[in-house]
Amino acid sequence: MKHTFERRIGDIERITQNKVIDVLIGLGYKYFGYLKERENNSNIEKELLEKFLRKNKKYSDEQIKKAISHIERVAQLGGGNNLDEKLYNSNKQIYELLKYGYSFKTDIAKQAQTVNFIDWNKLSNNDFYVAEEVIYLGSHTKRPDIVLYINGIAIAVMELKSCIVDVANGIRQNITNQRNEITQFFTTVQFVVAGNESQGMKYATILTPEKYYLTWKEYNPTTKKSSRIPFLEEIKSFFEPKRILDFIENFIVYDKGIKKVCRPNQYFGVKESQKFIQDNKGGIIWHTQGSGKSLSMVWLAKWIKEFYSDGRVLIITDRIELDEQIEGVFAGVNETIVRTKSGSDLLKRLNKTEDRLICSLVHKFKKHSTEDDDNSEEYIKDLKNNIPSDFNPKGKIIVFVDECHRTQSGKLHRAMKELLPKAIFIGFTGTPLLKKDKATSIETFGQYIHCYKFDEAVNDKVILGLRYEPRDVPQTITNQDKIDEWFEFKTRGLNDVAKVQLKKLWGNMQTVLSSQSRLDKIANDIIFDFNKIPRLAKGKGNAMLVANSILEACRYWNIFQKKGFKKCAVITSYIPNHQDVRTADTGEDTQTKIQEQYNTYLEMLGISNDTPNKDKIAQDKEKE
Repeated sequence: MKHTFERRIGDIERITQNKVIDVLIGLGYKYFGYLKERENNSNIEKELLEKFLRKNKKYSDEQIKKAISHIERVAQLGGGNNLDEKLYNSNKQIYELLKYGYSFKTDIAKQAQTVNFIDWNKLSNNDFYVAEEVIYLGSHTKRPDIVLYINGIAIAVMELKSCIVDVANGIRQNITNQRNEITQFFTTVQFVVAGNESQGMKYATILTPEKYYLTWKEYNPTTKKSSRIPFLEEIKSFFEPKRILDFIENFIVYDKGIKKVCRPNQYFGVKESQKFIQDNKGGIIWHTQGSGKSLSMVWLAKWIKEFYSDGRVLIITDRIELDEQIEGVFAGVNETIVRTKSGSDLLKRLNKTEDRLICSLVHKFKKHSTEDDDNSEEYIKDLKNNIPSDFNPKGKIIVFVDECHRTQSGKLHRAMKELLPKAIFIGFTGTPLLKKDKATSIETFGQYIHCYKFDEAVNDKVILGLRYEPRDVPQTITNQDKIDEWFEFKTRGLNDVAKVQLKKLWGNMQTVLSSQSRLDKIANDIIFDFNKIPRLAKGKGNAMLVANSILEACRYWNIFQKKGFKKCAVITSYIPNHQDVRTADTGEDTQTKIQEQYNTYLEMLGISNDTPNKDKIAQDKEKE
């Protein structure tokens, strides 16, 4: 069906809509119609779905009827305490039906058969449709500008704006429609899009807050860089039939109540990794911190499990908290991952086929707690002598090494290669590499698979930029002008009574500035800025103070508390353990420092020193 009649409308938004439809038709989408006047529009167009299911004569009439009835029932709003929960639950069930099909028996004596609503194996078997002005009756009557269907099931909704109207308006329109107006329609929807020709396309999925809508960037394999492209090219790139199926099948997760889709760096990082693995090669994924490295691991691991029938993934970390984090991320998306308890446990699991996802601390590959780079051959020989005689790692093993620059060099990596000679090693890092680390990492793992650097993530607003301001903190009382400036800032607009009360704080400031304590002076300078700089004074900013040691960080915390600056915390790898205090006495002042550090942590966590099982309580709070 050709869309001609609506071209009579000449507004700018309509022109944009026509261009988008032309692009989609050019990609192979069939024009389903201008549905503003059509009654009974649905997110599951039954006739189109039935046409698809009958196409290859795979299913009987009874199977088709039962499958359509089932998916229509699931597409109703599900259980939950509010609309968001109901939409999330129904959408998740629909996603599982789209990905895995509906299995059931038509006869008790026969085997269950699966009816698939999308053919993931043969692209041309699927029917792609585009419709516009799809009027839908919910709590209110709404009509999304464009709806995309696969085999009659609505998978994307677009709100388009003219170039003079902010894309944010389209995003908010989508959010309102999901939460208040036509929630029911979104139970099948995988992508929610807003855009115009001046600002480009923003995409997300159901129930995504405005600030988390993403910008698409296309990857150039020749230059190995991603960049923005014009709006219509974004539509063409994103909704190309093969790619949109790939997005739906391999790049969506439901993570503890939040549905997530991939960012461009995650998509192209995983796609490039797939090519390397298929070529039996390893390499490095360099994605800056905060850019979603853990979810990239999830998507790549899920693909390995589905692409290779014997595919297995071993994720190596070098810290307990990272090991726990990996376990939590996979558990959050309903993937079972086994966290090994010891080196022998790891070897035992690798020697069997049951566990397809395993995570382990890197030190479990080492017999001793420290690594000596000398005598590596002797080390590997000693390690091999402790491996069970029948050890033979099973399956196609791909090893993900988290923060690979930190520990995966020299003898340790050689030991892992000795243990897993056929494994493919993929290194992940988000930390800027020093020249020495960079050379060693590339030598160990191979070339870069995909890079997403700090400046790119800042430009994409995935992470915040860092601003550095050198500061010479006054160390003596000679800086009387600064004290006066502080007092003037604190007393602007106050009456005389308030100024008298503030005199006490001013006196305290004089005392602090006249102190010889360096930590006091630095803490005071930070407090001064939080009172002086408007953005900080209004509570719209944070500060991070890097200390030389855990003890020094604890002392800073105590200073801030005494000054009434309560909104601060210490973030370290330290876990309070009274046993450390008992064994720290070296005859110098070590025990006193450890005790000070231990007491400060208990106070910060709100635990009294005489609380029973205080260490256990502190450790539990630290994990939270």
